[in-house]
Amino acid sequence: MKQDFLHRFSLAGLRDRMPAWMKNRYVITILIFLVWIILLDPNNLISRVREILTRNRLEREKDNYMGRIEEDRRKLNELRTSNENLEKYAREQYRMKRPDEDLFIIVTPEEERKIRRDRKVSKTAKPAVKRAPRPSGD
Repeated sequence: MKQDFLHRFSLAGLRDRMPAWMKNRYVITILIFLVWIILLDPNNLISRVREILTRNRLEREKDNYMGRIEEDRRKLNELRTSNENLEKYAREQYRMKRPDEDLFIIVTPEEERKIRRDRKVSKTAKPAVKRAPRPSGD
């Protein structure tokens, strides 16, 4: 009985209980190779997938920024061409008006949420101001 117990937990006993396909050295070699490639190698499969995803995200950001740069160049060229365009831009973007005009601002619900969110963030982001003690008037 003691020998059965020892045989059960020895390498030979473990090998006897293994299925036949796991006893094949080629299967074991392929399994070890796959574990090495997927998990252990410095250039493993998991890090490669992460790098590919990061590269794709960065390429999308680059395309976005290149589009914004091109749009800004177009706007700058438009502003440099005539004073009418400059005045139009100032009136639209900075809400400038002539002295004899009234200005009505129509805000969409999305813009209102953005404004409220920005105000909320700016209130919490302000650092506390330390005030100097007042001198006593003796």
